[in-house]
Amino acid sequence: MTQVNVRRGEPIERALRRFKKKIDKEGIIRQMKRHESYEKPSQRKRRKRLRAIIKRKIAEQENL
Repeated sequence: MTQVNVRRGEPIERALRRFKKKIDKEGIIRQMKRHESYEKPSQRKRRKRLRAIIKRKIAEQENL
């Protein structure tokens, strides 16, 4: 479980911002969104294949 200790005299907004960054870094939000609804195996394969194509295109552009 992700925790952020609020320091003495620290504004709650700053602690909340640190919490959000920590959750984003750990990928918890992405994982929750992925598990919101069932994804068929064929859809999962298609999503992964498209992501690989996009990564490959970006890598090719950087190498040029």
